[in-house]
Amino acid sequence: MIAIEDTLVSDDVIARKFVCNLNACRGECCVAGDSGAPLEKEEIEILKNILPDVKPYIPESGLKAIETYGVNVVDDDGDDVTPLVEGNKHCAFVYFDDHHIAKCSIEKAYYEGKVTFKKPISCHLYPIRITRYKTYTAVNYHRWEVCNDACILGRELKVPVYEFLKEPLIRKFGNDWYEALQIAAAELK
Repeated sequence: MIAIEDTLVSDDVIARKFVCNLNACRGECCVAGDSGAPLEKEEIEILKNILPDVKPYIPESGLKAIETYGVNVVDDDGDDVTPLVEGNKHCAFVYFDDHHIAKCSIEKAYYEGKVTFKKPISCHLYPIRITRYKTYTAVNYHRWEVCNDACILGRELKVPVYEFLKEPLIRKFGNDWYEALQIAAAELK
């Protein structure tokens, strides 16, 4: 583990290789699982505020779930998450592109300049998962079979998890934190 400020970063974040490979996985991380994307408290209000601008990008089934449950639900672990479409199939904010790849309606609205919020930080950071404890925050690499192709591509391209996730790590923890992580990674090599 690497200590940076009030975080403990798993060595896997530096040692493991990862580059999303949507053509192989088809966005399965937005489809598989037993609950929606974890949300931070402030993200719930953001989603409520931007929903009118994101609605045009959300398919009918997702809109129905959001109208029924709202932009968030509480899962079995007591965490706020995005709702799933009927039958717990996929995140309500998912749309499928022409190649049937699951993508994020929020992110599409962001790239088209409709909103300034890219997507929930848990989605942006994946495969890193954040867990808060009383005195520190754990930053862990999450292993999921769904991402095997991303691990293969990451190894081929020699891209560590922390480099692939530079933008969301800076978004979450700031530039100084990321620079400290880079220094720690260089020292570990």
